[in-house]
Amino acid sequence: MQIFQQLLFLAITILAVLLFVKNVKKIRRNILLGRDIDLSDNKSERWKKVLLLAIGQKKMFKYPLVAVLHLMIYAGFIIINLEILEIILDGIFGTHRMFAGLLGSVYSWLINSFEILAFLVLAACVVFLARRNVIKVDRLNKRELDGFPKTDANLILMTEIVLMTLFLTMNAADQALQQQHYGHYTQTASFFISGLLTPLFTGMTTTALVAIERTCWWLHIVGVLAFLNYLPYSKHLHIILGFPNTYYSSTEPMGKFTNMKEIQNEVLYAMQPELAPTGDAAPAKFGAKDVPDLTWKNLMDAYSCTECGRCTAACPANITGKKLNPRKIMMDTRDRMEEIGRNINKNKQFVEDGKTLLRDYITEEEVRACTTCQACVEECPVSISPLDIIVQLRRHLVMEESNAPQEWNGMFSNVENNFAPWKFSPDDRDRWAEEMKS
Repeated sequence: MQIFQQLLFLAITILAVLLFVKNVKKIRRNILLGRDIDLSDNKSERWKKVLLLAIGQKKMFKYPLVAVLHLMIYAGFIIINLEILEIILDGIFGTHRMFAGLLGSVYSWLINSFEILAFLVLAACVVFLARRNVIKVDRLNKRELDGFPKTDANLILMTEIVLMTLFLTMNAADQALQQQHYGHYTQTASFFISGLLTPLFTGMTTTALVAIERTCWWLHIVGVLAFLNYLPYSKHLHIILGFPNTYYSSTEPMGKFTNMKEIQNEVLYAMQPELAPTGDAAPAKFGAKDVPDLTWKNLMDAYSCTECGRCTAACPANITGKKLNPRKIMMDTRDRMEEIGRNINKNKQFVEDGKTLLRDYITEEEVRACTTCQACVEECPVSISPLDIIVQLRRHLVMEESNAPQEWNGMFSNVENNFAPWKFSPDDRDRWAEEMKS
């Protein structure tokens, strides 16, 4: 019977890992649909951002209460999962609490630390559920979250509550068996939090206690493996991608726009035609119309989005009633990317479907409402830049389609002819400045 359980456990674990690797490969493929971009510079600055923003969660602490609750879940998720190593080894080798004998009294201290974190995670998840469904915090109850996004957030929180409850119940039943000196449940570990639950098992037979402990053990580890394979379909993929996404975020000063090399080349070739490439080279695209026109970092941003809505809550255009919604920009980009991925899975290569990110997902009105104020970029806890996607879509409208409001065209003409947005020549501006000085 024991060898059957070991083989079953090994089969479930291998299957879960293989499925996760398969899904990760699909996500990687989807991200690499984007244009290449070199983000290998300033390594020290990038690692600093990872430490401060991804690990230290610096931006979260603009909102202390939420930050503390999130830190409880974050720390719990990272640290408690260290005990998964012992569970996996126990499952493979048919042992029980393999590290207890090796670590001695340190083992009891570790498990108690895990239990305190588990209780804090459980409490924080209950509060977050209440914020979403009872208090109904405004930014967590917007139209773009209707349907799966809202269900996804609630499902993850409830799953974490169940996993932490199983962990504590397993330890409580284990301690009850230890007190009865039953079989291999004879370690001397004393559990602080679950010990408060142990009296609930007083009077139970050892058979019943073993059944409770084993059931919780199996449900806990299978739940963790199921959670692992749910991540690629969930906004909670940011648990993994938040770290590389922060590392590859821009190290340039905020507000600095990236010049388009293609435009610089067009100007150069106009002035020096002999430098223009010959042959049938495809003309460069200006801006972005669909997902493949964006960079791979833009697409990683979309997968890293936590859908927290801080970007939208800070957006002045959205606050004043415009249709622009930075969170929706990221969700739309991810949805279109996933659609293209399914197209490739079905046809082995992308088959034109008559859709594009611009217009079919994101409207012209949305991208034109952006003031490029950087508020969304500043607010994002994991260094996502909705602004970069908006600017690229807007560049396509203006430079590929000559599609811009009349007010913009007047400004463009003034910049081209007068080197400034105003309809005054440089000489007139110089005279005005001199008169103001005198």
